[in-house]
Amino acid sequence: MFEIMQKNVEKMTTNYSPNFYHEKRGKNKIKYLVFHYTGIKDDKLAIKKLTSFNSNVSCHYFITKSGKLIRMVPDLYVAWHAGKSSWKKKKSLNYGSIGIEISNPGHEHGYKKFNSAQIKCLIEISKILIKKYKINKKNILGHSDIAPLRKLDPGERFPWKNLFKKKIGVWHKLNTNKLKTYRGKILKLQSKKFLNYLKNFGYSVEHNNYQELKKIIKIFQMRFRPELVDGKLDLECFQIIKSLNNLK
Repeated sequence: MFEIMQKNVEKMTTNYSPNFYHEKRGKNKIKYLVFHYTGIKDDKLAIKKLTSFNSNVSCHYFITKSGKLIRMVPDLYVAWHAGKSSWKKKKSLNYGSIGIEISNPGHEHGYKKFNSAQIKCLIEISKILIKKYKINKKNILGHSDIAPLRKLDPGERFPWKNLFKKKIGVWHKLNTNKLKTYRGKILKLQSKKFLNYLKNFGYSVEHNNYQELKKIIKIFQMRFRPELVDGKLDLECFQIIKSLNNLK
């Protein structure tokens, strides 16, 4: 099966971006896989931005609306996709990650569900990269995970749970029906513990006001409780992050 996936990925084309650091990094420096949506209305405009000298952004791989794969920066070069970012004690994740952009208009332009062709392509290239660079399942992230106060992508319509079933990324092990019984139940003295769990899992929880805290909670919900993204901290969210902290 892996050989079949390799053949599919070999069909990818190239459209190199000038936006990367020209010094090569070692294979062992690649520790993270970061998923993005383009936030741009169509493929043509997205490619134009990702390959423009003036945009200062790029990625390693771009998945078109029809599910075609385009390489934009070779793996061993640092692409400019993550920006100001952090995960656990790691800062500036550009240096240790591979970035994959998926064509989607995003929240500002009519956010859409990612289609099956795009997800199939994403699964194929992700499995190859995970195996090649021995990427830990806990280090497969969304742009919003590593920059929660700045970014929303890939958003609540990104199929994290389905990717987990394909051994890409992580998901909690809680019973869905039982979990729903906690929804809407207000946290009392456990709110600080929630933030400690969130920080221990990897998220930056630094915030200056309630609105920023609410945004961080929304980002967590987009990934692990996408059915209801309201920024309200309840016992369901608490149970999920507690479960995630117990993953091996």
